[in-house]
Amino acid sequence: MERNCDEWTATAVDTLSPSQSLRNGETLASADGSFELGFFSPTVSSTSRFLGIWYKKVSKRTVVWVANRETPISDNKGVLLFSNHGILSLLNSTNSTVWSSNTSKTAQEPVVRLLNSGNLVVKDGKDNNPADNLWQSFDYPCETLLSGMKIGKNLVTGFEWFLSSWKSTDDPAPGQYFVRINISGYPQLVIEKGSKIAYRTDRGMVFAL
Repeated sequence: MERNCDEWTATAVDTLSPSQSLRNGETLASADGSFELGFFSPTVSSTSRFLGIWYKKVSKRTVVWVANRETPISDNKGVLLFSNHGILSLLNSTNSTVWSSNTSKTAQEPVVRLLNSGNLVVKDGKDNNPADNLWQSFDYPCETLLSGMKIGKNLVTGFEWFLSSWKSTDDPAPGQYFVRINISGYPQLVIEKGSKIAYRTDRGMVFAL
């Protein structure tokens, strides 16, 4: 989905360290320049600000992930903070937390990095094993499925990966359409409109996730 463009005052590297922050007009860019993280408004007329990831090399901004989908910031004074405990927190102008990452893991030297895949990860700076990431945006897809993301459900923990449409052009909150794996009977990919299935793959198709 295409969005409007904003003017940027600064561009950071691909990494944040503890105690560093990201403010309106500042961005993180993946090492290869494919993706960018920063604050944006969905449309020219919108006054709401969101923290998101988009394709950096596409002139008409295409947003692929939004952090605070349901909790917009009403001005340009939002700030993304990264704590010594490896937690990302998005604050508004009154210092209220409107969104944060969650993790039960700890790291001695946590860092935030925007990968070339478009995945925003919190990890230990000395550990390059993706399985050890403290948190990653790929676990919380929005409307776009990027290479490396997955759709499905962990049958042990109940955690589910699924896509959800935007509510409208200027509102990235989850809309009425969802793409998920239906595990009732044979696993199948379905598109749901509200509580009803609008489309399903052929019965009997098995997905390896």
